Amino acid sequence: MNKNKIMVLDTATANKIAAGEVVERPASIVKELIENSIDAQCNRIEIEIKNGGTTYIRVSDNGSGMSADDAKLAILRHATSKIRKVEDLYSISSMGFRGEALPSIAAVSRLSLVTRQEDTQLAVCIQTEGGELHKISEQGAEVGTTITVSDLFYNTPARKKFLKSINTESGQISLIIGKLALAYNNVAFNLINNGRFTLSTSGSGNLLDAVAALYGIDTADEMLVVNYEQDGIKINGFVGKPAVLKSSRQWQTLIVNGRIINNRAISRAIDDAYHSLLPKTGYPLAVLDIKILPEKIDINVHPQKSEIKFDNEQIVFRAVYRAITLALSGANRASDFAAPAKNAVNFEGINTDNLPSKSVVSERITQYSPAMSQARQEVADSWRKQEPLIPFNVVRELLEQQEPLKPNEQGELHLNDAVAVE
Repeated sequence: MNKNKIMVLDTATANKIAAGEVVERPASIVKELIENSIDAQCNRIEIEIKNGGTTYIRVSDNGSGMSADDAKLAILRHATSKIRKVEDLYSISSMGFRGEALPSIAAVSRLSLVTRQEDTQLAVCIQTEGGELHKISEQGAEVGTTITVSDLFYNTPARKKFLKSINTESGQISLIIGKLALAYNNVAFNLINNGRFTLSTSGSGNLLDAVAALYGIDTADEMLVVNYEQDGIKINGFVGKPAVLKSSRQWQTLIVNGRIINNRAISRAIDDAYHSLLPKTGYPLAVLDIKILPEKIDINVHPQKSEIKFDNEQIVFRAVYRAITLALSGANRASDFAAPAKNAVNFEGINTDNLPSKSVVSERITQYSPAMSQARQEVADSWRKQEPLIPFNVVRELLEQQEPLKPNEQGELHLNDAVAVE
């Protein structure tokens, strides 16, 4: 009789257990795949989901792509291009580093990976089922990588029954994509949910553009600028005026060195900064981009990398608290970047008496077409000089008319109806 009680698990069982740590729900998969796309230096990511991501997830990017050999290694556990030795863990600048995402996802789904580098004519296509390699082939494809995940948890029904409703899972996916779009506002994000475009950002590289795209221009109008540095910690972003009250912390996006995280010390600093300005049942809207030396944090403390550990949380707490209190005091009010509408000069053909009182900074000017870029830049430059201008909503309506703007002999911009924009 064998009295041994301890045994080594088979590979399939071990992979499914490991997948449970990384793949909590469809949103976990979307997050991991987007992070891989960002590491590939892309500037455009398209995500498509069906039925809350439970039956279909596709993430496509225009990044650098992978060679055929690297693609084959990518589906193996602990195969990564991000680190080479243990010391690299303390200076990580990439989003991923463990080499667990793809094999963990593949272990509980049917996965297809199509990737092509710029110097190759054909893409390599790898298909797996339940973590087992099923097929390798070549096909035509654009430069970049597309990963498709189908039938999530088809081989682990016990996990599948713990998924929430389709609407809830879709909402979680939209939430994490929105936060990543704020963190990487230089990347254009598009989300297709059951055949409908439900989220889109321009990838202009300006955080306020992303805030307006996700939360609306009216909400963006109520944001205050955060710009502060203390003890080697740089904090930029926006916080809502006390009147912009939200029901949960989901509306707070905390970004540390490009990584979306949750941290009690930072959350407490936000709460303390608002103090008596908010009722007990509400939370302020906040988007904070925090930069700190990589060696001052440990990102390898959570399976999904959603939490980090600071070597000195009190310093971080004080910096965040001070940054927000300064913003709330009005020192960094967003409206200070533009002259009030009541000071706007009169323009021929426009009655300025009834214009809205709100004006916004130049960064909120949306990209309407490449041909308008020079005109937009002229308007933006003037806005930065705090010269009196037409409020943003009027400028936007003029730009949307696709009317050509041409400088006159004095360098002033005019619409072809002779209404001056500058």
